[in-house]
Amino acid sequence: MDWFNEHSKELSEKYPGKHLAIVDNKVIAVGNSIKEVYEIAESKFPDKKISLVYIPTDEEVVTILWMSSTQI
Repeated sequence: MDWFNEHSKELSEKYPGKHLAIVDNKVIAVGNSIKEVYEIAESKFPDKKISLVYIPTDEEVVTILWMSSTQI
C-alpha cells in the first residue's frame, strides 16, 4: 500500500466517497460499494492481489477527527 500512501491526496481529490479496487498500483474499478468494485476487479484480474479502499469525503474526515478528539 506504499503506492496508495504516495497517491492518497490525488485519490482523495478525484474519488471522494467512492470505493476503489487497486491492482498492480492502478485503480481498476471505482464504485459506490465495496462489493461492486471487488466483483469488477475479480472478473478482470482473477489471479491478482486486489486491494480495496474507501476514500472518505471531507465531511467524513472532519467527523472522524471530531469524534476522535472527543474520546480523549
